[in-house]
Amino acid sequence: MSQLQSSWEMHQQSVAYLPDTDMETMAASTSLPDPAGEFDRNVPRICGVCGDRATGFHFNAMTCEGCKGFFRRSMKRKAMFTCPFNSDCKITKDNRRHCQACRLKRCVDIGMMKEFILTDEEVQRKREMILKRKEEEALKESLKPKLSEEQQKVIDILLEAHRKTYDPTYADFTKFRPPVRSNPSNRGAARSPSILTQDLSSEDSTDLFGSDAFSTFQESVEPQMFSNLVLSEENDESSSMNIDFSHLSMLPHLADLVSYSIQKVIGFAKMIPGFRNLAAEDQIALLKSSAIEVIMLRSNQSFTLEDMTWTCGSNDFKYRISDVTQAGHSMDLLEPLVKFQVGLKKLNLHEEEHVLLMAICILSPDRPGVQDTSLVESLQDRLSETLQTYIRCRHPPPGSRLLYAKMIQKLADLRSLNEEHSKQYRCLSFQPEHSMQLTPLVLEVFGNEIS
Repeated sequence: MSQLQSSWEMHQQSVAYLPDTDMETMAASTSLPDPAGEFDRNVPRICGVCGDRATGFHFNAMTCEGCKGFFRRSMKRKAMFTCPFNSDCKITKDNRRHCQACRLKRCVDIGMMKEFILTDEEVQRKREMILKRKEEEALKESLKPKLSEEQQKVIDILLEAHRKTYDPTYADFTKFRPPVRSNPSNRGAARSPSILTQDLSSEDSTDLFGSDAFSTFQESVEPQMFSNLVLSEENDESSSMNIDFSHLSMLPHLADLVSYSIQKVIGFAKMIPGFRNLAAEDQIALLKSSAIEVIMLRSNQSFTLEDMTWTCGSNDFKYRISDVTQAGHSMDLLEPLVKFQVGLKKLNLHEEEHVLLMAICILSPDRPGVQDTSLVESLQDRLSETLQTYIRCRHPPPGSRLLYAKMIQKLADLRSLNEEHSKQYRCLSFQPEHSMQLTPLVLEVFGNEIS
């Protein structure tokens, strides 16, 4: 009897949270789930009484809906049945209504118990419990933060903008001057002619603002130096002013890569909601100040934690710290850059969070030269609010814990990296033999105006 009581108590606790299907049936039948996953869901379940398809455990036995109802009615009515034959009728799906006595006996034989049948009062309580649970769930659902239609639209636009301006196959890298990883004896390769083709003209960055300020942003020019930032990071303590400029064999290739990356950042920015509503001067100021930071953010997509490299397809386009040093950058930049890439990678950002972070980075009202700071700030605030709501709605814990704060800290880290990059860029640009390789686009974006 104690075993029966224990089973009954466990049942009472479980049924309070059973799914709400047919309330009357659910409340009265007290169906139980399979014990300890004893039955394979892919194996057809058979009613222990008549052999019909079973729907679950009912009153402590696996039965079909018909035998479940028959047993419940029989027990409530305290029915007394008599077999007209020899009390050993074989009950099947087709003849189960012919002999109620043998059918009821079969129910008892397989373990169905009248103690599991709810009284009318218990049925009523069960109805109330189910209704209350539904109301609580509805309230909880209504209080959950939700992305508004407008916010979802912003995310969709940014996702499309990123996918249109970032090729995960890195097919265009073959159009750059080839990477040269070698000793100073191969310096001549650094001056090979650019093979960046007119294919890039589709970016239409030349008339991006309808302003002369970016008139030098030709798609077909030889891109140069800035690329190494997109692809660099690690450790050492050499000073920015002690860079060995005697041989920079990777400069032409990485310069092409950076110029290409700048064009893609421009294309992405043009599609950020509200960006084109800014004055041309503010668009230019925002892009010139944020370009390197967005390139660093984008490069995280190709960064691999296993070997701390940027892997962009084939081994020819697998970039190590040594490659970046051969393009004129020191460890004062590369060490914090690698740390930044590792930290950002470990945040495991969703693509939606990644594109929002890039847009927030571009629309920073405190960039040098921005005139209409209030408008830029309002655009950034809208993006920040969308990011916070997305994290609450779509990023499950524990990854979502303090995620927004960590992402904002990454933007602060980027400012420091930007400053160090500018210092090293100026140092490199003072060398005529190297500065002459820098493209008009790179010169315009990382010119003397950037401090």
